[in-house]
Amino acid sequence: MNNTVTIDQKDAARFFLVQAELETLYQVSQVLSKSIDLEKTMAEVLKILHDQGRLFNGMVSLLDEDSDELMVYAVHDNDGNIPIKSVRYQAGEGLVSIIMKSSEPLVVQRLVDEPRFLGRLGVYDTELPLIGVPIKVDSTETIGVFIAQPPSGGELLEEQARFLEMLAHLVGQSVSLSRMVVKERRELEDERDTLLREIKAEYGFDSIVGHTPVMRHVFDQVRQVAKWTTTVLIRGESGTGKELIANAIHYNSPRANTCFVKLNCAALPDNLLESELFGHEKGAFTGAISQRKGRFEQADGGTLFLDEIGEISPAFQAKLLRVLQEGEFERIGGLKTLKVDVRVIAATNRDLEAEVEQGDFREDLYYRLNVMPINMPSLRERVEDIPDLASFLVEKISLNQGRPLTIMDSAIRLLMCHDWPGNVRELENCLERASIMCEDGHIDRDVINLAGLEGNQSSAEISRPKMSVDLNDPDLDDRERVIAALEQAGWVQAKAARLLGLTPRQIAYRIQTLNIKVQQI
Repeated sequence: MNNTVTIDQKDAARFFLVQAELETLYQVSQVLSKSIDLEKTMAEVLKILHDQGRLFNGMVSLLDEDSDELMVYAVHDNDGNIPIKSVRYQAGEGLVSIIMKSSEPLVVQRLVDEPRFLGRLGVYDTELPLIGVPIKVDSTETIGVFIAQPPSGGELLEEQARFLEMLAHLVGQSVSLSRMVVKERRELEDERDTLLREIKAEYGFDSIVGHTPVMRHVFDQVRQVAKWTTTVLIRGESGTGKELIANAIHYNSPRANTCFVKLNCAALPDNLLESELFGHEKGAFTGAISQRKGRFEQADGGTLFLDEIGEISPAFQAKLLRVLQEGEFERIGGLKTLKVDVRVIAATNRDLEAEVEQGDFREDLYYRLNVMPINMPSLRERVEDIPDLASFLVEKISLNQGRPLTIMDSAIRLLMCHDWPGNVRELENCLERASIMCEDGHIDRDVINLAGLEGNQSSAEISRPKMSVDLNDPDLDDRERVIAALEQAGWVQAKAARLLGLTPRQIAYRIQTLNIKVQQI
């Protein structure tokens, strides 16, 4: 009879223990699935173990990937969670390191009898047992140790140890997932930072070439206006680099890490322009099969660049004015008013003042856009920048073509004599054509002529500033020296011969053998 009672008591104790363990496993799995914050998650797991699992004074320590030390992530005792992340265990130090090294569970019947116990945390009851199990990933790699104390010893210790192993397995999977996510996030952040640095280098001031007074004034304006959220209107002829200035303003502003959205207003009719800028709701018109965010929503918190702003119709100007003034708009087909925080940079090559007088452009929109005007000079106004611009563009073309390219001084001097109605864009196109036509990679005066520039020469060559060339420079090859002398002599061969210390027959022979095309003035 006594034996029957004893067996029933053991079975009842085991039954209640299993019930508590199942409930604990369920709650722990719920916690682990909610967050990848290791410290917060481990603290909640230990609290559940304390409240539901009949295992107290839980401690989770994880291997520090940088130092190979065991770092305590969370401890729980009767007083609650204890923040002691600074506690670390060296290799071979205490029970924790022994479990880590062996990768096997350890059950101590009475902690006071274990000489290897350090008691550094000061939370364990030395009169009680202690169970420690390794935290593993894929049953092979040990990444930490899970320790807890049952309320008493006895025959159920082994079962409690197996239960703690199950918990440690769940914890190990959670730690592995968390570290993988953190690693991927760090890699993405590094990639983002690298891309931002590259973008800033590409679209910053270094990508805008110019040292003339007019360009230095533009740079000063950009540096000042970039600090604020003021609306900017960039004005200038086509091809002067207005979009480059818009890029420089954004990527040197406090919004540099936010989105930079661009739209060419001249490329779309009014109905499509409204949808592009403000977006539309599903079913707003034929073909609107889903909701779509407009450019203003996409640029929320960042910058919106509206190129060719002078091309929009008077009817659409009123719709644009509201969002510029109030930062509010509705999607097409929508009833909800949306509010955005967008910095607007606009650009135009049109004479807006004249269009305001003619009634083609709203005066109130003009004043709303023209808060901070920046005027881009034409290339004709900064001819002294052509040598630097040409070298910069040739280097850019060289990278694109994957071969070395050089531009000769004679070519640059010829470029400085052109009127450049297409500005920097025309200069870049000219140099790209020249690079295609030069087989040896050396862009000289003749190659520039072949690229179609010769027909555009005018008497401007007489008045334009010329590059000073030292005819005795040892770095000049014979061809460049003769061309430089001819240019200085106004292409009068006898005068060029005197500059070089040659006879007219000798320079004529040089011109023929060096295949120099004589310019007729």
